[in-house]
Amino acid sequence: MAVCARLCGVGQSRRCRRRQRHNQQDQGSDSDMDEEEEEQIVGQKRGDVGGGGPKSGGGSLAELPPELLVEIFSLLPGTALPNVALVGKKFRQILNTETIWRRRCTEEFGMKDDLRKMEVGGVSSRDLYVKLLHPYRHILGLWQPDIGPYGGLLNVVVDGLFIIGWMYLPPHDPRVEDPMRRRPLFRIHLSENKKAAVECMYGHKGPHKGDIQTGKKDEFSTKCNQTDYHRMPGGRQEEFRTWLEEEWGRTLEEIFHEHMQELILMKFIYTSQYDNCLTYRRIYLPPVMPSDLLHPGLFKGTYGSHGLEIVMLSFHGTSARATKLTGDPNVPAGQLTLDVDLSRPVVLPDLEHQRSIEELSRLVLGIHAEVQREEQAKDTSATARGAAEGACGDASAAEGVEEDRVTCSDRCQPGPSSRTSPPEAQPFVLPLGVMARNEVYPRTCRKCFYGTGLIAGHGFTSPERTPGLFVLFDEDRFGFIWLELKSFSLYSRLTDNLAHAYAPDMERFEAMLCSMQSWTS
Repeated sequence: MAVCARLCGVGQSRRCRRRQRHNQQDQGSDSDMDEEEEEQIVGQKRGDVGGGGPKSGGGSLAELPPELLVEIFSLLPGTALPNVALVGKKFRQILNTETIWRRRCTEEFGMKDDLRKMEVGGVSSRDLYVKLLHPYRHILGLWQPDIGPYGGLLNVVVDGLFIIGWMYLPPHDPRVEDPMRRRPLFRIHLSENKKAAVECMYGHKGPHKGDIQTGKKDEFSTKCNQTDYHRMPGGRQEEFRTWLEEEWGRTLEEIFHEHMQELILMKFIYTSQYDNCLTYRRIYLPPVMPSDLLHPGLFKGTYGSHGLEIVMLSFHGTSARATKLTGDPNVPAGQLTLDVDLSRPVVLPDLEHQRSIEELSRLVLGIHAEVQREEQAKDTSATARGAAEGACGDASAAEGVEEDRVTCSDRCQPGPSSRTSPPEAQPFVLPLGVMARNEVYPRTCRKCFYGTGLIAGHGFTSPERTPGLFVLFDEDRFGFIWLELKSFSLYSRLTDNLAHAYAPDMERFEAMLCSMQSWTS
């Protein structure tokens, strides 16, 4: 690696290396290689800066044919190429070759056919990489906007010759299995003077001037510089009617439920005040583990009068958790909406008894009471152990810790993966009296588990976890029966291809989940 770094000019500059050699000589230490050998490897001698490389033999990199150097430099990441240019004039000239930058655009950002169209239009691959793709590479991926309790899902991608921020919107309620809708919020492209230009796409009057600011890590902000483009001739009433048609696919007169009308109007007033001047925080898709009950990811689900919302399903040992990416005034975005205990399966009765809400309540509440007894016993045991540790010293404490470790280890072992051998489907029907936004739902399921759902009053007041039944239908659909609300939520997987989105590891993902809850708590 050290030799490769010297060959490619990545690392210390020549001046820094000269200073290092003087320091080593002053300290009486020997350098790994003498000055003449080092100058041959980097392709220039003292006093030959800007030349085409040394004329002496010895296998200098600069003596290689230009076409071979082009191939070598094409294999380097784009972040290393500026250091290569510092070596000398010959390297700088070779770095002007479009082949190098075309390959960087293709391999790092997935651009292919778009490059040919761009080059026909007179824009070079080097300009595209250096002035657009590289400076804005840090905003690619998934983000959650800070819109109070409502949240959202933004996906920033390289789309043609643009970097575009797409806001993902759930389908119109209650069509949970329809594809997601997308709306562009901003775009970045090279202007005629070959500089990156940011444009706001919000509103109905076309692109206009905007700005993007990147300060903290994993966070950026957008600003619209021409908010008059967001206004409509008919004023706020026309803006509301247009927003309602886009958001809900209907008019206010078609929504008969008065409470739902109030919620819709409240959301419009709250969200429209931002005028696309928003702060975004990075979010990740959960890592995939072999023991997961199904493939984790993003799902859209029904939430009664609040419409469809987006949740992220992830697995943590024997728990499955659904975290809200979009939310509402009762339970905001970022909160843990479902917490499922995969170590507590529920065996459904026959279809006739499934129709009885009393029978389902008996099954689930029985497990719920057992969970509460175990938690109380655990608290009592912890209190007693603390007293014993105080009386008996460190030895008893060590035994208690070891006991906890064994118990936790046994409890947290993941169960067998249902993804490798799916169980046989069993008949399923909703109990009478349970409300469902979707009259059409799967009539067979694979497994059921005890879980809890988060409910709260308006403004996230008096939040509490209430017992319910998690129903796994197939790889792409699951449901949850909220016993206390006598309501059923159906969830369907997002099938969109989301690049630059997966968490590098589970530790980073869980830290993100904790941060998400703090954003809206």
